[in-house]
Amino acid sequence: MTGPDKDTKFPLENYNRLCFLKNIVKNPNIIIGDYTYYDDFENVENFEKNVKYHFDFVDDKLIIGKFCMIASDVKFIMNGANHLTDALSAYPFAIFGNGWENAMEGKSYPKKGNINIGNDVWIGYNATIMAGVTIGDGAIIATNSTVVKDVEPYSIVGGNPAKEIKKRFSKEVISKLLELQWWNWDIEKITKNIQNLTGDKIENIIE
Repeated sequence: MTGPDKDTKFPLENYNRLCFLKNIVKNPNIIIGDYTYYDDFENVENFEKNVKYHFDFVDDKLIIGKFCMIASDVKFIMNGANHLTDALSAYPFAIFGNGWENAMEGKSYPKKGNINIGNDVWIGYNATIMAGVTIGDGAIIATNSTVVKDVEPYSIVGGNPAKEIKKRFSKEVISKLLELQWWNWDIEKITKNIQNLTGDKIENIIE
């Protein structure tokens, strides 16, 4: 046995509120890695509903790596939510037309870029991730956090706005983990190492 089938929607038998997310998502601008799961209190279809202001014409992407853990009610605020901030008014006159359609001629709304979530990232209940944010591999985002800036690999952050609480490991261990990139191993090698990956001694990893 080499773990669950990464191409199944619901990896837990008789439980349909936890899914392997890549097999549920339909939007081509949401890119999900293998084994990343989403657990919802009601319905896993809520995931895409919680990717907010994600308009096709903006063409931004939500990219999530492998083996991530995403709790219920996590929200991603995409670039379609942005308004002008350096203009005299932030009001979106142009969208209403009727003589206002030229309000944005020669101008554009701010675009902060894609949301990029690394591998082996745990995002807690009701966290919010803002447009343009990159969350590094192995990071943990605490419940109810609002993440407005990049999160370093293997950091634990929390609060609104989210701030670093601590690093999960020493610099040396983090460096080694980033070098190993275990999430890119073949599934047989991962399976061989699951006891070590759930332990705290990096020297026990079988390479």
